Amino acid sequence: MQETATPHDSQTGAEPLLDVKGLHVAFDAPAGTARILEDVNLAIHSGEILGVVGESGSGKSVTAMSIIRLLSKPGRVTEGSVIFRNQDLLALNKDQMRHIRGSEIAMIFQNPRSSLNPVFKIGRTMREVLKVHEGLKPKEADRRAMELLSSVGLGDPASILKRYPHQVSGGMAQRIMIALALASRPHLLIADEPTTALDVTIQYQIIRLLKQLRDETGLAQIVITHNLGVVAELCDRVAVMYAGSVVEEAPVVDLFDAPRHPYTKGLLAARAAHASGERRLQTIPGQVPDLLNRPSGCAFRTRCPFAADICATARPPVEDDGSRKIACHRWKEIA
Repeated sequence: MQETATPHDSQTGAEPLLDVKGLHVAFDAPAGTARILEDVNLAIHSGEILGVVGESGSGKSVTAMSIIRLLSKPGRVTEGSVIFRNQDLLALNKDQMRHIRGSEIAMIFQNPRSSLNPVFKIGRTMREVLKVHEGLKPKEADRRAMELLSSVGLGDPASILKRYPHQVSGGMAQRIMIALALASRPHLLIADEPTTALDVTIQYQIIRLLKQLRDETGLAQIVITHNLGVVAELCDRVAVMYAGSVVEEAPVVDLFDAPRHPYTKGLLAARAAHASGERRLQTIPGQVPDLLNRPSGCAFRTRCPFAADICATARPPVEDDGSRKIACHRWKEIA
């Protein structure tokens, strides 16, 4: 197993920078309404990196898009609040939210090249961002753009400003997106699969950069990924999502050393088998439930080797043992 990230002081006694409370999201479809998120609760403090992991379709990206209110139709938030710096983002009007998005909360996406306009040079894109968010004139914007590119480890920034997106590598494109995200000195960065499709060396460089930004500026980060190795290297805490709910949340060291939820145990067992070179792949049997017809009780019960009668009838409450949160009826028995 890779070494896990060293815990970072996250001002746990202070008010969270971001506090997602009881978030529910539904998608309306001809066949009915799919309850994509069910009672999601997440909190992050300044200077902390929170990893959000789970299978495809677990609700990771929907959670992120709901936080910054970029959820596409037919998705809609049906319940909950998103408290950021003591204000509920879900209660803001569009102009107020537009000011926060990009200036106080920034987001980078899985495919950095697709986020850059292919017909504009990098310099034009960065000038536009700096004009809108910082009010800088072209020459000032160019100077600031070169500072930002240098801050994310890109040499010869003047040359990069003259290139088109297709003229830079995937790793360079991701660094450019991080530089754009930092343009307005945000308090929170949401990174959706920031290392996907990058080779291992470049992945490590991006992880090191995100750590450096946290250490030097106190930038809080939510890192959405399916890669448990990234979580182990980068994050302070991790929230595990399954079928639209957080089933376990813990300091990353504690979770890797002693997972409590059966789903988390299955994820880590599969990763351990891969890391040890076992020929037989460890898997979690069964399928994710149909969110148009959510099963009663625990959403994981049909795949869980520890399921009992209560799991079929009652949704498991989230229990807090002081250092972690677990949504499982039987976690104390199977720990």
